[in-house]
Amino acid sequence: MAELSTSTTIATIIASIILHLVPTSYSSRLIVDEWRDSPIPQSDIDLLEFPLNLEYLEAEFFLYGSMGQGLDKFAPNLTRGGPKPLGARKANLDPYTRDVIKQFAWQEVGHLRAIKNTVQGFPRPLLDLSTKSFAKTMDAAFGRPLSPPFDPYASSLHYLIASYVIPYVGLTGYVGANPKLQAAASKRLVAGLLAVESGQDAVIRGLLYEYALIKLHPYGITVAEFTNRISDLRNKLGREGIKDEGLIVPKKMGAEGQIGGNVLAGDEYSIGYARTPEEILRVVYGSGNESTPGGFYPNGADGRIAKSHLQHC
Repeated sequence: MAELSTSTTIATIIASIILHLVPTSYSSRLIVDEWRDSPIPQSDIDLLEFPLNLEYLEAEFFLYGSMGQGLDKFAPNLTRGGPKPLGARKANLDPYTRDVIKQFAWQEVGHLRAIKNTVQGFPRPLLDLSTKSFAKTMDAAFGRPLSPPFDPYASSLHYLIASYVIPYVGLTGYVGANPKLQAAASKRLVAGLLAVESGQDAVIRGLLYEYALIKLHPYGITVAEFTNRISDLRNKLGREGIKDEGLIVPKKMGAEGQIGGNVLAGDEYSIGYARTPEEILRVVYGSGNESTPGGFYPNGADGRIAKSHLQHC
């Protein structure tokens, strides 16, 4: 017992010396405490709150799609009394896809908590996740009404194509926000959110790429063409050039100009594209105008940035 006590004492002394020698940057506990004590500037707060709009949208779409119920059932405290989403329902998914989407759903709940643990945030905005809303987006992408109207909940492939519409927009926003952030806590949070959002987008694109040349029934349109049309629409709505690419592109647009397969989207250096909040609003409103609500946000998005544009309606 005396030997054990002596060994423990020596180990404690050595650990104490090492702790004092190791830079504080290696101690996550110290970093977290420092972040909590450091004020986050208002510009950071605005940029951190804005993505809540997208995170609410993704959380509700994935929760309902995989389990048939949303935040009001699984995390009602995160809604802060915001209105229930319109038209969201359980999708007709195969077991594998349902499992993947359920993982995404809980990840999005975590994202909401992470942001709200850092900034005050705002209640869930009114979201339109109805078949009609997605059908309108697909009609706009093809420049004509699809018959029958596109139903995101009809099958796994329908749902994955609909999912292609959502997470990518959010991740481009995180890429755009990161260099504008000032506080270490803000940068760490956005980097972490971007990592998982990018992973979700990669999984969705990977699953769709396997079926890229398969024609979606009953339209006779390949999965690749759906993604290309959706990306073209987002580029058009964003009004800032190419920041979106489908699953199959001209070879000159592929990685290093060497390949047409495009399972991950990126610029000429295969670096992720960046969007501003204004570009994102133009896309998710479906109007091409950050001051004209619609699309997935009938009453507009929330937060200081989004509201500053709504005041100019």
